[in-house]
Amino acid sequence: MPIGVIINALSVAAGGVIGALFGHKLPEKFNSELTKIFGVCSMGMGVSSIGLMKNMPAVIFAVIIGTAFGLAVNLGGMINCGAVCMEKPVGKLFPNKNKSMSREEYMSMLVTIIVLFCASGTGIYGALDSGMSGDHTILISKSILDFFTAMIFGGTLGMVIAVVAIPQCVIFLIIFAAAKFIFPLTTPDMIADFKACGGFLLLATGFRIAKIHDFPVADMIPAMVLVMPASWFWVNMIVPVL
Repeated sequence: MPIGVIINALSVAAGGVIGALFGHKLPEKFNSELTKIFGVCSMGMGVSSIGLMKNMPAVIFAVIIGTAFGLAVNLGGMINCGAVCMEKPVGKLFPNKNKSMSREEYMSMLVTIIVLFCASGTGIYGALDSGMSGDHTILISKSILDFFTAMIFGGTLGMVIAVVAIPQCVIFLIIFAAAKFIFPLTTPDMIADFKACGGFLLLATGFRIAKIHDFPVADMIPAMVLVMPASWFWVNMIVPVL
């Protein structure tokens, strides 16, 4: 049973609902300043994950080529369109009470949150580990952070944050089901490089949340697909001839 995936999705949904219902009653400064702290936390998690890297050239290659591919196919634009489609019906039922945020800023933040919840290295690895070993510890630990993150951003962006739990659950369930085929093909170094690649996404996401720089985090997602094959190729094909 994908217990970890279900708990993680429920934590996002519950946090988003609580934030949307009660978050707007908090002082605006409270939400804005705490949002910056979540950005710093994301950056800290990213730096910690990057420190696990075993094969730097492979990870850097995956990040650069993966992002280039994402930009070439306009993956960020596709995710943004998906976010708009997801937000429209929710916005009609539960209008966002935050009038201080422009539409562009609102959608940029929503895409950032979708990537944070649905494409973090911790979440994807947690779903893999859960599907392969039945150990749900990583996803349950992630759920605690996701609950409070969703609660804060629910107060800023509204009920749409709770709906992000749906694509998150679908993605993680697919990974959970595929884990039995993927995990046996990996090595500890490939997993470490995978986490490090996710760390780059978390670092870029943190910069966006803290409104320091608007990195194309959605376009960076293909790097997560490329990094383990790149790590394998580097260790088995390149290193022996160096």
